[in-house]
Amino acid sequence: MDQFVLQLLNGLDKGAAYALIALGLTLVFGTLGVVNFAHGALFMIGAFCAVVFSRLLQLETVTVDPEKLTPWGSPMEIRTPLVQAWLGDFGAFLVEWSVPLSILFAIPVMLFVGIAMERGLIRFFYRRTHAEQILVTFGLAIVLQEIVKANFGANPIPVATPPALSGSADVGTWIGLGSIYYPWWRLIYLGFALVVVGLVISFLRFTTYGMVVRAGMEDRQTVGFLGIDIQRRFTVVFAIAAVVAGVAGVMYTPIVPPNYNIGMDFLVLSFVVVVVGGMGSVSGAVLAGFLLGILQSFAAMNEIKNIIPGIDQVIIYLVAVVVLLTMPRGLLGRKGVMER
Repeated sequence: MDQFVLQLLNGLDKGAAYALIALGLTLVFGTLGVVNFAHGALFMIGAFCAVVFSRLLQLETVTVDPEKLTPWGSPMEIRTPLVQAWLGDFGAFLVEWSVPLSILFAIPVMLFVGIAMERGLIRFFYRRTHAEQILVTFGLAIVLQEIVKANFGANPIPVATPPALSGSADVGTWIGLGSIYYPWWRLIYLGFALVVVGLVISFLRFTTYGMVVRAGMEDRQTVGFLGIDIQRRFTVVFAIAAVVAGVAGVMYTPIVPPNYNIGMDFLVLSFVVVVVGGMGSVSGAVLAGFLLGILQSFAAMNEIKNIIPGIDQVIIYLVAVVVLLTMPRGLLGRKGVMER
């Protein structure tokens, strides 16, 4: 039972990352009809926003303490983060909690990047074929990767978890199954993903702005005839999708140290998630993300791999084949999407 609970939590953790990236992909495809292969790069940019913010907070000031001497007899240098030297204990708090606080830095950055991408490139490919969209956005993703690689190097960059959350929670005690420990930060990431998904779905379903966007997804021309600038709203939705991918990357940095290729690692799997959930279906993307994350986690168990070697590497694709053979539109796909 302990192993089952741990694998279930691992699956939910993976599924949370898949669901957040797939959610942004689905928003862009559902509103603009664009297959955005640069979406994984937005996840990567968000992760490096956390790296940059952490480095800014850790810029140091050097003072000399004449009362403390090095083994060579010279005064010892004391290195203190500037923000801690200026703000004292509050500055130390900012340094320790740099990852969650970097969300405040990432949101405006991702809004700018999203709007710049949509206005500067994506809008010229609305009425082009999906093959052309894939080629141009994939090329953009490679350019962004190389820019990050040139500035940060090719090696992963560790980002520290806040010390207060670096341990493990006794999840087993919570559910009455004895002692089952699971990292606090992974639990927080799961909760964070559920909150973001809930906010996006609530925005689309329960706000006037979101309702107009959904109407535009169904019939852009009619909404335009009503005097609504649907194109501006679609630009905002693209920016929101970029923010979702960015904050997902920010919160994932303590789990997997970011490198220039991290977005591409998630992108292919997330596209499979979108296809399984149903192209254009927000709820389908979320459902498929968690479902495939759980299946991949259980497939990684040694007991399963001993029976079917390598199953953990292909389980997602096998499920995609089965789903598409039995339900060509995916689990919750809308009629007419990709049927042109």
